[in-house]
Amino acid sequence: MLKVKVTSVGNSMGILLPKEALSKMKATKGDTLYLVEGPDGYMLTPYQQDFGNQMDAAEDIMKRYKNTLRELAK
Repeated sequence: MLKVKVTSVGNSMGILLPKEALSKMKATKGDTLYLVEGPDGYMLTPYQQDFGNQMDAAEDIMKRYKNTLRELAK
């Protein structure tokens, strides 16, 4: 378990993440992290929670409109 401390950042509050945590998440300066609420509290992750659902929807549309998309690509 890593310990972080809440600190003031301008008029807001923030936390500083240790290099170990950033390294495990493969996050660098400027990356977006997501704070996801779950039954056991919050989880910080570099992955967008509904990305899988969006990809499934995109694949479905690409299958249904394969010929149309091929014509539009010309």
